[in-house]
Amino acid sequence: MARIVSIGSALQDIYLIDRDDFGSFEYNNKSMFKSLEIGSKYDIDKLDFFIGGGGTNTAVTFAKSGHEAIYLGNIAHDPAGEAILKKLDEEGIDTSYISYPPKGKTGVSIILLDSKTGERTVLTFRGASSKFNNLKPKDLEYISPDWLYMTTLRGDMGSILSFLEKAHELGVKTMFNPGVLELKNSKQLLGLLRDVDILLLNKREASQLVPGTLLQELLERLKNYCKTVLITDGSMGGIATNGEKTYRFGIYEDVKIVDTTGAGDAFGSGFLASYAAGKSFRESLIFASANSTSVVQKRGAKNGIISIDEKLHPMPIQLLK
Repeated sequence: MARIVSIGSALQDIYLIDRDDFGSFEYNNKSMFKSLEIGSKYDIDKLDFFIGGGGTNTAVTFAKSGHEAIYLGNIAHDPAGEAILKKLDEEGIDTSYISYPPKGKTGVSIILLDSKTGERTVLTFRGASSKFNNLKPKDLEYISPDWLYMTTLRGDMGSILSFLEKAHELGVKTMFNPGVLELKNSKQLLGLLRDVDILLLNKREASQLVPGTLLQELLERLKNYCKTVLITDGSMGGIATNGEKTYRFGIYEDVKIVDTTGAGDAFGSGFLASYAAGKSFRESLIFASANSTSVVQKRGAKNGIISIDEKLHPMPIQLLK
């Protein structure tokens, strides 16, 4: 198995779950929660506490599949930080490279979830996960990982470049799933992709980075910057290439969606968990889809994560070339 470092946010996710008061409706072609009147009080049906954040979500997938998982990120010495450490310790994840910024608190997300429809709205206080410039790329020298998996660093292009360059210098392979703030710096982001081995985006994100509307044309343009590209498209599946083979794939199975939190993290980390274990490109796409499908069937970003030992059934996947 491989040694895999996950870099990204660590958050405590607090779920406010209700069946009636968050009722959704369509407005201007967007799904909206109905108004909560200022000054009023509402009774919530259920409250749940989970651990989230792209850095910890991906680390848990790697650990569950038997890899040596190391989490690199920021938390604070507070109850939310203690909850995150406890969860990572339970999963057997190396937390010795976590940093504790002297000011601030651990990040927290409040998730308003309509249990009837599965619709959600997320209010996030980033806290210690709002900045990453205190993290040290030199730590990769001590960790000696096989892979570096990077989620959003909140648009800190300098830190992203430093980690990618250090990884390249050490011969560490990299997978990158950029976020909204990285995509706003599209020209700079495209320049960074020379040091990325695997790029993960959804269709909307891909269209922000390169021109195009169809999955195949987006893929053709992106592979000029990165050899291996994965583009997901929700219920439509996705498309992926490793520079030699290109696959168009559907969803793993049609299931009732309970909560989409962490679905993208589950797909990306699921792919790498399988690929780093020596599975084929095609097999890894199937496992990625299965992991994501399992996650959306349960509340919380980590509760549905499966391992590569899971017995999988066939799914729609077509070799294009």
